[in-house]
Amino acid sequence: MKRSVQEINKKISRGQATVLTAEEVTRMVIEGETPTVEDVEVITTGTTGIMSGTAAIIHLKIDEPGSFKKAKKIYLNGVPGFPGPCPNEWLGSVDLTIYGTANSVHDPEYGGGFLFKDLIAGREIEISVETSQGELITTTSNLKDMATAKMIGTRMAFKNYTAFVNPEPQSVSSIFHAIEMEGPFKGLSFSGCGELNPLENDPQMKTICMGSKILLNGSEGLILGTGTRSSLNKPNLMLAADMHNMDSHYLGGFKTAVGPEIYDSVALAIPVTDQRILEKTFIRNSDIKLPVADIKGRHMPLGEIDYGQVWEDSDERPQYHPENCMNCVNCLVKERCPTKAFNQGLDVKKCFGCGMCAYSCEYGTCQMNIGSVELKLQQGEFEIPIACRQSDLKRAREISNLLKKRIEEGNFYIFEC
Repeated sequence: MKRSVQEINKKISRGQATVLTAEEVTRMVIEGETPTVEDVEVITTGTTGIMSGTAAIIHLKIDEPGSFKKAKKIYLNGVPGFPGPCPNEWLGSVDLTIYGTANSVHDPEYGGGFLFKDLIAGREIEISVETSQGELITTTSNLKDMATAKMIGTRMAFKNYTAFVNPEPQSVSSIFHAIEMEGPFKGLSFSGCGELNPLENDPQMKTICMGSKILLNGSEGLILGTGTRSSLNKPNLMLAADMHNMDSHYLGGFKTAVGPEIYDSVALAIPVTDQRILEKTFIRNSDIKLPVADIKGRHMPLGEIDYGQVWEDSDERPQYHPENCMNCVNCLVKERCPTKAFNQGLDVKKCFGCGMCAYSCEYGTCQMNIGSVELKLQQGEFEIPIACRQSDLKRAREISNLLKKRIEEGNFYIFEC
């Protein structure tokens, strides 16, 4: 049986479409029930993780027209932006681009990811502009006052990821770990949401193309095409969406050993037009290989594991046990928490489920099963604890279910490639 996207959209409009998440389909297959094209119209997928290629294009008013010629430099909460390309001469407003990985000039732990979360949460932002005439203008603004605020992801939702370890005794700083990675083989850092990842469920991009609709941090957006560094074997996507419609829950800053990064959440719908499309979504975590590389070499695999080893039977979030806290002068949990979720207690809304708290506190204040992996190398076999997850499966599940709900309610339609 084959069906068209138009037929699927008609069912969506009538509230008759059967929608399943990629995990729900895989669970059915594991339990011995193999769905057919007659059983389901749409599969939703999702991923949340570090997405360094994130930027925002913003237009905001600074002062009255005629008050300054144009902006030379601009800072939002101390995070530098790049004025232009439009000079907006004498208009009192500024066009700018700002990176999710940019660092505040005031706070080395605050960057673009934290700024974007603050903006989308509705918080007031401090603006500082150095004009071309050498004047300094300071003001405040918020997202509602910004006529334009678009998020662009130059490379998002990678199909293929690499996990990292440090085989050497000297610690190594990297964006791929929340702290300096200790060695040898004292911890593993990884990214990717496995069987829920969009491009794992349509690896040949039969239903994913330029113009396809997506959810980016909860806002309906578009695929602009393949992203930078994308290839047939290792594809990723370039995405865009309006920040005004985003939910701050789905994005934020993430501290690493070399400065703040940004995490985002992406959901994508796969129309089930034939059985072959559907069967691609049967993929399991254990089917998806995850190369393990030296964090310094990055592209030189030392071995290979799979997503079943890093996600199955693991906890989504830590359990907080304040009775175990020793009130250390230098609290490693507070110091290392990538999303600033720990400060005299655990803020579950900010928590990313990375596992750094459980890895860092020897007294069991934060307890979490994040597991370990067995790695076979020429030097021998190593059991390596997972130290840092740079993807959040809980949020990925939430955004894939959000997309499922929107489709079921007739509020999201499928683009035909």
